[in-house]
Amino acid sequence: MILSRYSIGIGDRFGQQGKAQLAAIIKAREQGVNITPVWNKSQREHTIIGTRPADTRREADEAVKACGWDGPYFVDADHVGLTSVGPFVKHSDFFTLDVAHLIAKTAGESEINAFIKKYRKYAGSLSIPGIDAPFDVNEERLRALVGKFLLAIKEAGKIYRLIAAAKRTDTFLTEISLDETVEPQSPLELLFILAIVSDEGIPIQTIAPKFVGRFYKGVDYVGSVAKFARQFEENLAVISFAVKEFGLPESLKLSLHSASDKFSIYGVIKTALKKFDAGPVRSVSPGQRGKDLVRLSNGAGLHFKTAGTTWLEEIISLAMAGGEGLTMAKRIYARALLRIDELCEPYATVIDIDRTRLPGFKVVDKWDEVKFAATLRHDKSCKDYNQHFRQLMHVAYKIAAEMGRRYLDLLTQYRGIIAQNVTENIYERHIKPVLLV
Repeated sequence: MILSRYSIGIGDRFGQQGKAQLAAIIKAREQGVNITPVWNKSQREHTIIGTRPADTRREADEAVKACGWDGPYFVDADHVGLTSVGPFVKHSDFFTLDVAHLIAKTAGESEINAFIKKYRKYAGSLSIPGIDAPFDVNEERLRALVGKFLLAIKEAGKIYRLIAAAKRTDTFLTEISLDETVEPQSPLELLFILAIVSDEGIPIQTIAPKFVGRFYKGVDYVGSVAKFARQFEENLAVISFAVKEFGLPESLKLSLHSASDKFSIYGVIKTALKKFDAGPVRSVSPGQRGKDLVRLSNGAGLHFKTAGTTWLEEIISLAMAGGEGLTMAKRIYARALLRIDELCEPYATVIDIDRTRLPGFKVVDKWDEVKFAATLRHDKSCKDYNQHFRQLMHVAYKIAAEMGRRYLDLLTQYRGIIAQNVTENIYERHIKPVLLV
């Protein structure tokens, strides 16, 4: 089982927008670009909302059937570890193995020595096609690299083998996530991480390193676009090199987490993909589509996750609808203000809210549907847009979950406008800038 060249993680907090999300991917295919949908939801989100992995599988299957989707699709057990993967095994066929918490926890000296002995041939001046300057790799540096990541990747191996013991290895895909950590991994570090992955026998399809800059939830990239572009290009070069050197799957590609709304880097991502011959490729006729997907999967590509943006489109849509919808949106914000510490704590490293920039609930209560939607929608050209307001609403889905049927019934009542906004957001703001020619 392999993952096609382009894939997108389409998280859906409340499991109601599968068809609207898939509609965006169908629009892309009509423009000649094949993208594989991957519905993803973490244990944290399931716990907060009160759902189960079976619910995500049901949403995906129902959306595929309703839309007549005949391409591949997957359900991702997002950010799982040894103790959390169990409930996902039956219902998922894509597993994001999160081992970032073990980075820099040193493995045993004998294990480090064995790795160095095997890969000592890369010491010295190491040149990688596509990267201008060679890397200076002495044994001391190699030892430091291995010591930093060996234990984490060995943990990924344990998780993979646990899943493989319960499912046939040709029935699921594997991603390794290293992004939820403080320091970004350099391209050289990524190279030897992939060497360890190969030694562990993990047939990974995607890897999610930590990139330079900040990837706050629901808002644009913060940092040097030039530095990101350089790291992204060099990581593409490293993956291409590692596939050949270490016998990893040819379909291995980069994964970009918290990728929704990172508009300022979409252009450089597209440029890098084209430069490394991984950019948008037109499909053949629909009758040959299955064969074409296999052919296009060989080579570098991109998997990017857009989880929380659908939930925000639901709130924007409710506000736009006015009446009960607007009242619900205002109520969620008012309660979020009162519980801001509780809501922000699980996301402390991936949000940046200036509380002095948050409007009071009495101010918001006077807003009409246009003002509320404009303040929340990510449009930097709009004078009303408030990124701090948006980030607080991003983490406020717990409040909607506590409302139960009151919230879900409104999603049904206003499903038309919600579906329109969800599809437009994924297609126009995310797929088109990155993957369409």
